[in-house]
Parts: sequence; structure tokens; C-alpha cells
Amino acid sequence: MTRNYFVTGGAGFIGSNYVHRLVGRGENVTVYDNLSRAGAPKNVAWLEQTFGKDAFQLIVGDVRDADRLTESAKGADVIVHLAGQVAVTTSVLNPRDDFETNALGTFNALEAARLSKKDPIFIYSSTNKVYGGMEDVEIIEEATRWRYRDLVNGTSEDQPLDFHSPYGCSKGTGDQYVRDYARIYGLRSVVFRQSTIYGTRQFGIEDQGWMAWFVIAAVMGQPITIYGDGKQVRDMLWVEDLAAAYDLAVEKIDVVKGRVFNMGGGVRNTISVWTEFAPQLEKLLGEKIEFARGDWRPGDQRVFYADTRRAEKALGWKAKTNLDDGIRMLFEWVKANRDLF
Repeated sequence: MTRNYFVTGGAGFIGSNYVHRLVGRGENVTVYDNLSRAGAPKNVAWLEQTFGKDAFQLIVGDVRDADRLTESAKGADVIVHLAGQVAVTTSVLNPRDDFETNALGTFNALEAARLSKKDPIFIYSSTNKVYGGMEDVEIIEEATRWRYRDLVNGTSEDQPLDFHSPYGCSKGTGDQYVRDYARIYGLRSVVFRQSTIYGTRQFGIEDQGWMAWFVIAAVMGQPITIYGDGKQVRDMLWVEDLAAAYDLAVEKIDVVKGRVFNMGGGVRNTISVWTEFAPQLEKLLGEKIEFARGDWRPGDQRVFYADTRRAEKALGWKAKTNLDDGIRMLFEWVKANRDLF
């Protein structure tokens, strides 16, 4: 059955990959994006070159514009809300813009869904940052990484919420609104609290998309700064594996509506951001990488990896892409597309 998909932030990293997947299988897709991020016009061009300009509809709009958003989403069977301000550091510098884009923007998207006459499915891209610094969770320092002392399978959805940083507050606000719209209005929504997503079409910058940024900087000979001790651990999830989870949520919406899932690569796909990643990157690059050091950044968790067992059980989902393969694919994409950077 062909559906009408409405993807906010559809020109972003996750969005453009998901739109590529949807258009490729024949869905009707509307992309709603303000094209403010540097890579967004490049991703639109890629989609148009791949499928043709008529294969999807592009609406240049902002999620802060409630009227335009509501009007644009009217015909949607599925709203995938990916648009947002994505960097903790940016949120600290400009908390008002962060709030209006993430908290108010998500509220506007929810209202667009509520006011629609089509009872759309609503997928929300939340973040592990809703759990804050997790200072109550004991961690152990090892030679190349930090690890949880007791959370063998990673952080579950039962971890208390602790919105830390304006970004954590704004995304967490959206997270809770999406949950409550399911309770109060019967909205068929699913919240994915996403860990570190990586893959092709990711125009990483120093403040966000760390793995892609390090690869881009290494390939292009740009300076690299490591904040903190470089032993921070993240679980990496390849973007296509995330897209598969979105699809499964849509297919199984009657089972998973109103629920929250931690979404990441899990224990099997963990790596420390520099002490373990740098040797792999240097091997691919064929040379040593020089770097500078900086202080810890606000809200930077020493460890986060998601316990994905709830998603695995409810959705029948598993991360399929091995981390080593993903790193190699990301590196090869950056190397083959130097002109984009």
C-alpha cells in the first residue's frame, strides 16, 4: 500500500537517507525543510539527481511557522518529524532559537497531526540527551574507554529523565509532548530516543555528528580538537538500520503506538570517540593524525550506549551494520566526495 509521507527535516542527514528509501520504493513523499543547514541543498540535489525533481515534493518551510506546517501536512498518512536544532553547544549559545525550533517546532508538528483529518502516524526523532549526564550511574575507567559498571546491556528506557543543557530540555519537551498526545488525543505516535547515528550524506561539523566530522577533517586536512579525554563511549547506529526501525514502527503501529524506544547500535557497536576510533581512522587514512585538546563540553556523557532490547522485541528489529564496515563505508564516501566539503 502506497502511503503519503511528510518528512520534516527531510533534507538533513537522516531525513535525506529516509526520503531516498521511501521514494525508491514508490511512496508519495513531501519534504518540509528550511534548508538552513549547509548540507541540506546538497542532499536535495542528490535526491533530485537520483530520482528526478518530480519524484517528491519539496516545501521550503520552517517548523516554527505553525500555519504553513499545518497546511503542508494536511494530506499525510505518516508524519516523520526529524527537523530540529541538533547541537548541544549551539543550544548553549542560543537557547531561544533552540527552544523555538525543537520544543515549539515539535508542538507545531503535533498540532498539524492533531488537526489533520487523516489520523496520521507520527514518528519523533528524540535523543539520548533526555537522560542528562547520568551522574547517578556508576562508570569505570579503562585504558581506552569508559564503561558502565552495572548496565551490561546499556541504558534502558527506565533510566530517569534528566534534561541537561538547553538542547536536552528542548528535545525532552518534544519527547514528552509526543508521548502525551498519544495519551490525550489518541495520536498514533512513536518516540525514538536516538543514540549516535552515522552514515553517508552526513555533513558532520565539530558540534554535531562527531564521527563524520573526524573523517571529513582527516580526509580534508582540517584541524581536529578532542574535547574531554577522548575515552567517551558511544554506540553507533548506521542510518539505514535506523530507517528500518522507522518502517517497522509504521507497519506495527497498532502494537507500538504511544511507546518510547531507545535506538542505537547497542553494546556490540560501541567505540570511544578518539582513543579507539583514531587508530581505525589513521589506518584508513594511511597516516598519523595531529589533534589538539579542549575542555569537557556541557552535558557530554562519558558513556552512553542504548539497551535496545525493547525495540528488538516489539519491532522485531536489530542493528545489522557492523561498526567496522560502517566506518569503512563512511570513510570511502567522504573520500569519493571531496568536492562536497
